[in-house]
Amino acid sequence: MQAPGFAVAATGLRAEARIAERSSGVKAVAGGGDEARLAALLERAILGGARGLISFGIAGALQPELTPGTCIIGTTVLNDAQRFEADDAWMGRLLAVLPDARRGPIMGSSKAVADVNEKAALYQATGAVAVDMESHVVGRIAAAHGLPFAVLRVIADDAGQQLPPAAVGGMKPDGTPDIAAVLKSLASQPSQLPDLIRTAFAARRAMAELLRCHRLVGAGLGFVDLG
Repeated sequence: MQAPGFAVAATGLRAEARIAERSSGVKAVAGGGDEARLAALLERAILGGARGLISFGIAGALQPELTPGTCIIGTTVLNDAQRFEADDAWMGRLLAVLPDARRGPIMGSSKAVADVNEKAALYQATGAVAVDMESHVVGRIAAAHGLPFAVLRVIADDAGQQLPPAAVGGMKPDGTPDIAAVLKSLASQPSQLPDLIRTAFAARRAMAELLRCHRLVGAGLGFVDLG
C-alpha cells in the first residue's frame, strides 16, 4: 500500500514552519534565508513523497498600499528572467476561503529587500506586489519536478518601512532567531532601535494573520491531492 502524499510548506523562519505543520497533510521546511539549504530540503521532501509545494510565511510589501497583516495569494513568481505560474486550482481554493486576500505576482529574492528605494524600484520594474526569499525556489523546484505549487504570504513590512540591520541579520541558518546577532547589531548602531521595534510589532501582526489563514485553509493548506 502506497503511503499517503503530503504538501510541503517552504518557509524562511522556523516559527512559520511550526504554524504550517499544524495542518494535517503538511510537512514544513525552514530555509533560514539560504537558497541552497531550502532547495536541498525541498528535494529531500519530494523524494519522501511530497505532491505539492507551498511558499508560506511573511513577506515584504512592494505595492505601496499594502499594510502589515494583509494576506497575499501569489499568482506568479518572478525571479530575474524566470517566471513561474502558481497552480490555478490550488490558488482558487485559497481565494475561496480567504476572500479578503489580495492576489498578484510575487518577487523572489536571494536577499532581504530592506531599503525603501529598492522596494519602489522593484515594484516599478516588475509590478510584483510583495517580495520574499523562498517563493522563487519553490517555483523553480516545482517546475523541475512537474508539481503544483501555491504561494500564501502575509505582509510584515510595508513598502515605506526601512528594515534595520538588526532585523535583516537576526536569523540563524535553521530559521530560528539569532538574539546574539541582534544585540551585537544594536550595540554598534543604537539608533536603529525605533525601526527595530516597529518591525517587530509589524511582524507580530503578520504572524497572527498567518495563523488565522492557516486555520481557515485547513488540511493540506488548501492542497487536496494527498491520497
